[in-house]
Amino acid sequence: MKYGFLYIVSFVLVVAGCNRSPMNQDHQLAQVGNSVLYKAEAKANIPSHIFEADSISAYHNYRDDWIRREIVLQEAERINFTNQQNVQAQLKRIQDEYILQAVQDYIIAQHDNDITITDEEARSYYQQNKDKFTLNERYVRYRHLSAGSRSDAQNARQELLAGIPWPEVAQKYGINPELNIQESERFWPISVAGGEIEQLSIYLNIIGISEISPIHREGNNYHFVQLMEERPKGAHPELDWLIEEIKQWLLLEKRKRAFNSYVKNLYLQGQANNEIKIFNVLNGNTKSVSDSILSNTISNEE
Repeated sequence: MKYGFLYIVSFVLVVAGCNRSPMNQDHQLAQVGNSVLYKAEAKANIPSHIFEADSISAYHNYRDDWIRREIVLQEAERINFTNQQNVQAQLKRIQDEYILQAVQDYIIAQHDNDITITDEEARSYYQQNKDKFTLNERYVRYRHLSAGSRSDAQNARQELLAGIPWPEVAQKYGINPELNIQESERFWPISVAGGEIEQLSIYLNIIGISEISPIHREGNNYHFVQLMEERPKGAHPELDWLIEEIKQWLLLEKRKRAFNSYVKNLYLQGQANNEIKIFNVLNGNTKSVSDSILSNTISNEE
């Protein structure tokens, strides 16, 4: 019931804040009261992958959902729903939360060009906090070759055993050599190693370093894997595996500090203009509490 109410409230917010005037378009899909749904509006709001899969069905589904929404919205208008005191309070909270998040994103975006994270910062953070980074399962680096015939797979396997370079073998016999070579250069969690072919995953749990699995047929193709390296559970991952994630996390932290600094400056400005007053919560009188309380709180959040 709570979520249904918030669902209605979210749409009522649109009613309360916007004058829903019809678009100046010719092709109408539906009308409820004075509200009209135009084809161009529907297409603009339908996700592209859904529209491309079946445009007719996408239009029908969007139209039906729109009609249901409009019926609820217009009923809310008819019963003067948004003027109810508790609804007004909830709408105010929803509006305030939206504005707080939107203005925070806006302020951060204004300073985003000045916020950067270097590879050196990420390396330094990793070295200082290395104990926090451990593998929660075994990781493996392996080669996977998919060939169009058993003879190609057998020849590829024999050439690898004979010491022919992997890129050369993959280009010669593989169905998708570029992808095979690229994926063989990184480590994978053992839980996803082998992709969607379960038998390859089983092989990777059995074979040793440098060993090549038997050839396995899946559909019309023939596959084998060769285990190259492994890292046990609990080991420290290589920095290269994490550097982009660390940089992204550090960037978020810098953005947070930049926003907190911005808010602190707003507070200091309001304090200087005597626009901020803090009162004692213990006895409810109007005696001002030291401004240092809020100042220290803001400083501690940075």
